[in-house]
Amino acid sequence: MISPEITAFLQERIDAGDFPSAVYLVAEKGEIVFQDALGYAVVEPERIEARIDTVYDLASLTKPLVTGLLSAVLIDRDELKLGWSVQEYLEEFDSRHAHAGDKWDIDVKELLTHRTFLPAWKPFYLLVDDRQSVLKEIVRTPRDFEMLQVTYSDLNFLTLTFIAERLRGASLDAIARTEILGPLGLKNTFFNPEPSFLPEIAASENGNRYEKNTCLDQGYLTPGEERDSRGNPVATTPGSDLFRDYQIWGEVHDGNAWFMGGVAGHAGLFSTAEETFKIAQQFLPNYTTLLKPDTCELFRTNFTPGMNEHRSFAFQLASTPESTAGSRMSPEAFGHLGFTGTSLWIDPVKERVFILLTNRTHAHPLPFTNINSVRRRFHDLANELLDKLSN
Repeated sequence: MISPEITAFLQERIDAGDFPSAVYLVAEKGEIVFQDALGYAVVEPERIEARIDTVYDLASLTKPLVTGLLSAVLIDRDELKLGWSVQEYLEEFDSRHAHAGDKWDIDVKELLTHRTFLPAWKPFYLLVDDRQSVLKEIVRTPRDFEMLQVTYSDLNFLTLTFIAERLRGASLDAIARTEILGPLGLKNTFFNPEPSFLPEIAASENGNRYEKNTCLDQGYLTPGEERDSRGNPVATTPGSDLFRDYQIWGEVHDGNAWFMGGVAGHAGLFSTAEETFKIAQQFLPNYTTLLKPDTCELFRTNFTPGMNEHRSFAFQLASTPESTAGSRMSPEAFGHLGFTGTSLWIDPVKERVFILLTNRTHAHPLPFTNINSVRRRFHDLANELLDKLSN
């Protein structure tokens, strides 16, 4: 059922230029209540309208939907221990290993709750030559104990990627198909979409200007005297030719995930709103088919009380100050965002799921629009409407 109120609000934001398309889904107690698709999933090089079944690059929603869920599956099967040191699974983290001296005591829970004091991001495609060397670069990366206690970091979930692959002796996408996508019967959720799927997929940024600028700002690239048509400095150091300069459509937007062959634990998953909902159900004890119901308590448990950010197992909690959950979810609600403009929030108290998929990085000059206020209003509006239906 379409919600005229939600649809009208999101259409306003499309008209304002926040994003070219949006697909939303609101569910309660295992049933979809509201859903709709608006705008254009592709604006250039052609125009394709968004549909309910449009496939989006979920970006960092990959963290909970694949890596987090898979970690919970491994815990259920006693293959992974939440409190164990990472060195139990990856010998590269052993204190006797070169460069690992300050990382021997990092444990699995700290990876899942972003408490490792590792930096938020590094452009591995400029630093190493292949996928397997990414782990070596993480081990070489010094921890910064002066940073905030909870510092969201792609490096944490990349490390979890290598743990899962080491435990199972297979690539993350193969493990995901076996443990998650296959059992749930998902047909439109995958890493590395087939070329035939292109018309079904929402497009992303034209080139990698955002990441290139980030590398310039952080000193990974050196700007030369040459400037582009908008007056931005053009990088001239080695590696500057590693950035894509074409319309990113049908391949992952994130540069590190693309460098890693499209398969990584921090980004790379593509899916539709309805299939994202099917995965989201796995985090609720009354609906999961992949986990023990008691394991679902991990997703609503605050493992970082009193810290700058409240984190559960692979998710942020709504009790985090200024979270995007809005003002009407329970404090135990948990959610995650994706850089491309995607988000998922789950309220375990009322068993509600809120999915908003946009492609804010498409057909938009830099800087991309910060849509956190849109997310908050979407969640508040959806909760208001659900409350009215239940009264």
